[in-house]
Amino acid sequence: MTQQSTDHPQSRKPGEHLLDSLKTIHTHLRHDLAVCRALAEQVAAGATPEHIRAQIESLQTSSPLWKLRVNCLYYCRIVHTHHSLEDVMMFPALQQVNPDLGPVVDKLMADHRQVSRLLDEIEASANALVVEVGTSIRVRIVTALQGLCVLKKARERRQTPSSLVGLSSKQKPIRPERRGICSI
Repeated sequence: MTQQSTDHPQSRKPGEHLLDSLKTIHTHLRHDLAVCRALAEQVAAGATPEHIRAQIESLQTSSPLWKLRVNCLYYCRIVHTHHSLEDVMMFPALQQVNPDLGPVVDKLMADHRQVSRLLDEIEASANALVVEVGTSIRVRIVTALQGLCVLKKARERRQTPSSLVGLSSKQKPIRPERRGICSI
């Protein structure tokens, strides 16, 4: 059995990843505020509009790499949360309703584990954009994103309406107290 990395979202204390994101974002925002203060002083000293515009465009939060990082981290967090809810709430309910769905649910959960590993790599690569210079980190993030796309396409080809639905009239009803948020 392999040991989980401490970088894996599920091995960290609850909310720790959110604190890390807040620290990083606020570091960028503080930097941008300092630039804005300097720009205000330059405007007061008579700087040209062209110079000010160029300085504003250089703000870190408007850079393509910063946007890539933030959007990747946001996407990864949403997908991790979505898959966790499916694994914990929806899939057990589906198996309770129709035990014949076991193999389908097992495959979906295996897909979630593969996706999770790729998302972890995307998150690690996106975080490294802040500290690493050069193309190797960019290649790493692109490779992980491409792997996620390949996995998604393969999953879409496998999923047919009959493999996902598979529910028949002989289903057992789900007790209301077992529905959770999946019944919304």
